[in-house]
Amino acid sequence: MKLYFTPSACSLAPHIVLEELGFPFELAQVDIPTRKTVSGEDYLQVNSKGYVPALMMDDGTVLTEGIVISQFLAEMKPEAGLVPTDSMARYQLQSLLVYLSTEIHKPMGAMFNPNLVGDARAATAAQLTKRMDWLVAELGEQQYLFNNRFSVADAYFFTILGWAGMVKFDLSPWPTLESYRLRIASRPAVQAAMKAEGLI
Repeated sequence: MKLYFTPSACSLAPHIVLEELGFPFELAQVDIPTRKTVSGEDYLQVNSKGYVPALMMDDGTVLTEGIVISQFLAEMKPEAGLVPTDSMARYQLQSLLVYLSTEIHKPMGAMFNPNLVGDARAATAAQLTKRMDWLVAELGEQQYLFNNRFSVADAYFFTILGWAGMVKFDLSPWPTLESYRLRIASRPAVQAAMKAEGLI
């Protein structure tokens, strides 16, 4: 398998999942502005959407969208417990992943846009704050987001939290997030993925 990624982008989440599962894989770094890989491959021929991640299987099949890739990988090794095997629990996890994607990822990602200024930026930050309030309340005293065990949702949320400093979104209103972030960051698979991407 080959994972197409950009350092610290949302592709970090399936990268962490790959490391957690111990699957053999290779990495192909994508320069988003040029849509080329470091080796010169035309990324648009891999993923016509133009953004990361994409996972190319050994037979050439390509899967895109981070939360789909992460679930696909986790379901290949159910004994690792990164997704539940019970169908209702799996749907509940999918609900959480969609929430992360639409209500946390999207507004946080929008704040990278230098043209998002003034009232528009403040409104985006206010929306994100409300969504974070709900998510942190759901986390409560748990160690992890879903069923109090590490899952693909934690790999994703950890990735998004890493953007907060880059976009100057203050996480201090949620002090439990710092211990949560450090807990995830200390996992060997997370360390391995971050080292491979040059983030630590």
